[in-house]
Amino acid sequence: MPELLADRLEKANISYVQGVILVLMAGVFWSSMGLGVRLIEQANVWQILFYRSIALATFLFCIISFRSNFKPVAVIRKSGVAGAIGGAALVVAFAGGIYAIQTTTVANAMFLFASAPFLAAVFGWIILREIVRRATWFAMIFASIGLAVLVIDGIAAGQAAGNLSALLSALGFAIFTIALRWGKLEDMLPAVFLAGIFAIVTAALVCQVRDYGFEVPRNDILIAISLGVFQVGLGLTIFTIGSRVVPAAELALLSMTEVVLGPFWVWLFLGETASLNILLGGGILMLAIAGNALSGLRRKPVPVI
Repeated sequence: MPELLADRLEKANISYVQGVILVLMAGVFWSSMGLGVRLIEQANVWQILFYRSIALATFLFCIISFRSNFKPVAVIRKSGVAGAIGGAALVVAFAGGIYAIQTTTVANAMFLFASAPFLAAVFGWIILREIVRRATWFAMIFASIGLAVLVIDGIAAGQAAGNLSALLSALGFAIFTIALRWGKLEDMLPAVFLAGIFAIVTAALVCQVRDYGFEVPRNDILIAISLGVFQVGLGLTIFTIGSRVVPAAELALLSMTEVVLGPFWVWLFLGETASLNILLGGGILMLAIAGNALSGLRRKPVPVI
């Protein structure tokens, strides 16, 4: 049986340049979230999460099946408790992210999402006893200044709930990262698939209990499904492949594409702009992330096998 594209890409000895291109493409797909949610007219956070998660879980189940020679259940079960914890954390990240984009500016939300690596470093130090480099501590202190500017600006603009939701989303992503490291899981896709299943159940329960229902405009459903397949599913798939040949420090720099392009798309298509304080706080945060990544590049890289 001829190998399918995802499986062939997974097994191929891709070059460093090809890996960089895949990671950049992943950032482009991820950056579409802000514009996609903005284009949704009536669906609330739980309805969006429900339809997006159905598409995400279906897409990833197919990808995992192709990669595992059509033995997806065994691969998913192998992720174990760590995968389940990471999946549950992603439900929080997904819901918080959607609500944040609905209630604050896309630029503000994207910048706050970007704090996830620093939160993961703190949790890794506390929970896993991981060593945090001195440069990372300095970067976190610098980043906290940018976060403070963003949060204060959000409170002043009456968008405190959106800012807190964005930080909650970043916290969810950080816990997801720590769960994968704790379980020594190299493949994140099974855990993300579990997140999709958990999110479907959670969103369905909330919609039933709160009497939101599932009837929303067809356009809203199509956008949510597109976000599930392309923004999350395909983005994570090609990132997983590309990250095999790109050092971690460079991944942090390349992934900033998402944060830069997210506000750009809503400005280009919807005319949404960001305040000076948001740009200032976001700029400080981006400098902290870039500085930490660049300091990591100066270290001797681990050979990629």
